[in-house]
Amino acid sequence: MPEPSEFELSGRVTIGQYLPTGSVLHRLDPRVKLCMGLLLIVGTIGTRSLLGLAILMAAVLFGLRLARVSLRFALSGLSPALPFLFLLALLQVFAIPQHVAGSAVVWRWRFLVATTGGLFAAALLVGRFCVLVLGISLLSFSTNTTELTHGVEHLLIPLQRFGLPAHEFALVVNIAIRFLPILAREAERLMKAQASRGADLGRSGGGPVTRARRLLPLMIPLFLVSLQRADGLVEAMEARCYVGGKGRTHLIQLRARPVDMATLAACLGLSLLAIGLGTLGADAWLLHRLASHT
Repeated sequence: MPEPSEFELSGRVTIGQYLPTGSVLHRLDPRVKLCMGLLLIVGTIGTRSLLGLAILMAAVLFGLRLARVSLRFALSGLSPALPFLFLLALLQVFAIPQHVAGSAVVWRWRFLVATTGGLFAAALLVGRFCVLVLGISLLSFSTNTTELTHGVEHLLIPLQRFGLPAHEFALVVNIAIRFLPILAREAERLMKAQASRGADLGRSGGGPVTRARRLLPLMIPLFLVSLQRADGLVEAMEARCYVGGKGRTHLIQLRARPVDMATLAACLGLSLLAIGLGTLGADAWLLHRLASHT
């Protein structure tokens, strides 16, 4: 069998892609979805409990189910970062000391020591990353460009009195998110072009260092293509007489419904529950059991 190709990059970048499935989540107010994403980030970063992270992960997976998004497609967005994430987990276990009460040594070899506290911290790191990537991808799957722009702008309107350009900020956030799949397609095109000229690309063999070395020749062309794309976007906006958000009116008026507020309240409760479990030390029994088995 031929080795799997590494050319298909656009399918691996899930953040920034919109899937119009017409689900219940798609019909929610974009401001509510943005607030839910913010609450998810706060809960994920704020909790120090694996049980809390498990609850948030279950909520995200349930949201993917409601949004009618294939779990396999959503999880494919994690695969490009797995080598880097594995390296961070190893550093968390062996290089960063974890002074946790009840922590015991699980494995020792010369100067390398793995403790239950280090394993717990590594699991928290991996879990946080997975929840954040899947949560942000879910927001992208269920919110199109127009809704995202209007949602961010309406949320930032109260800050305009302090000089914050809400419309311009919303536009920048929108462009940054939607450029991710575009850059993935450009990188895919550059890889195919260089491979056709004899470059060592398109094979899955080798470790993370070898793969990173293969991708180095793509950096400068991809940077130049990004500048060209940005220049074309500026010309298109100028051709349409874009002058910013000052004095602009809104064709679309957002109105929150009871189901929107109920969904936001449920998300707030889950985030507070995850943070509360970490504050109360709900995972202390897990560390104790690990220590007792070692």
